[in-house]
Amino acid sequence: MFIGRTEELNFLKTRYIKRNGQLIVIYGRRRIGKTELLREFCKNIPHVFYSCKECTDDEQLSSYSVRMLKNTQMSKYTKAFDDWEQAFKFITELPHNGKKLLVIDEFPYMVHANNSIPSLIQNLWDELLNREDVMIILCGSAMSFIEKEILSEKNPMYGRATGILKMNEMSFADASEFFPNYDIKEKILAYSILGGIPHYLKQFEDNLSIEENIKNNILSRGCVLYNEVEFLMRQELRETRIYNTLITAIAMGNTKLNDIYQKTQIDRAKISVYLKNLIDLNILKREFPITDTIKSTVNVHRGLYAISDNFFSFWYRFVFPNLSELEAGDIDGVYEYSIKPFIDSYASKAFENVCIQFLRRKNARASLQFRFMKIGRWWEKDCEIDILAFGEAGKCIVGECKWQSAKVGIGDLERLKGAARKAKLTSPYHYLFSKSGFTGDLIKYAQSDSFTTLIDLNDIQN
Repeated sequence: MFIGRTEELNFLKTRYIKRNGQLIVIYGRRRIGKTELLREFCKNIPHVFYSCKECTDDEQLSSYSVRMLKNTQMSKYTKAFDDWEQAFKFITELPHNGKKLLVIDEFPYMVHANNSIPSLIQNLWDELLNREDVMIILCGSAMSFIEKEILSEKNPMYGRATGILKMNEMSFADASEFFPNYDIKEKILAYSILGGIPHYLKQFEDNLSIEENIKNNILSRGCVLYNEVEFLMRQELRETRIYNTLITAIAMGNTKLNDIYQKTQIDRAKISVYLKNLIDLNILKREFPITDTIKSTVNVHRGLYAISDNFFSFWYRFVFPNLSELEAGDIDGVYEYSIKPFIDSYASKAFENVCIQFLRRKNARASLQFRFMKIGRWWEKDCEIDILAFGEAGKCIVGECKWQSAKVGIGDLERLKGAARKAKLTSPYHYLFSKSGFTGDLIKYAQSDSFTTLIDLNDIQN
């Protein structure tokens, strides 16, 4: 069953019904669901879907030819095109009524074997294809390659794409649809572990508990997720030993550049380059207080590094440090002593993200006190605000997200107000999010104060 991706499907459908040629580039990290999206889009539409291979140029052309010529009259006379120009031109000859649709998946493999292909497509597009009723979709997982070698200004195909779609992780709302039998707390825990990557979400079974799924589908040798991170790291990067050290340091709470250096002792001259490579792959992100100016973000010592992928964060926090024990089969011991005591603390960061997504959805529906223009986190020395959102005329929301067993009370609201004063915010709206609900006195206070809003898990689910 195909879940989510409504916006992406609508984007492709809108492009499909447009007149004249459409050249679409779709890219995103591995496992993000690009191929599933394209196959869902192609259902019930005449099309040719070709998945590129890591092979020589001649082998690629031969395989492409077989796929393109299948079920056509020309297959009676030839088994392969003479060259790529003839091969790409043939899209106009496909025996389909209406728009001719060609999908080329993992397009970078094709270009790696023949770097003249982007120039060839550019020439054909300018001279012929842009005026034909065709739609060509080029898809790839090598994100930096797509951005630097296909889309950048210095390359032949620059400006030719009629649509560019960078696929991101699923939202919590879409990801939670993978677990209809879980309650909202279990859905948030699953999301904190797996993130919004469809391939990962499919590995959990919602007829099993979170604990059983972690043991069976992450900690057990031979399961898909046990070696997933190592596989992707080896595929994307050299010097994986150094990158493993860096990511582990960040997963353990070392988020400032100097702290990362002190923990890893990696050469100062190289550490920023390694971190940038991980950011380019969407494995890491660099966060700044939402009030920071663009100029201040240039400072290499400012900002905090964080793991942007929930599963990578979980794996480097709990699996990688315990690989020796897991290889020896001590699954129960690793879970009982290294994961169980810390799982709620770990999930609190993902809960903040869920709460921000909740506010974004409310904002899009004009269901808040005002429409905010930007939202994020704020911190300064020993003071932090989980959520800070700004609108026009100085209006703002400050939010606190509590993933804890105790109910949130008046004291938590007062601490939030104190943080808002330190941030020099005037008359903010206070939002308190809680896993375990709220005390009676806070509920009573909020009922009489229009500047205080309480959000529990049921509100998020609804």
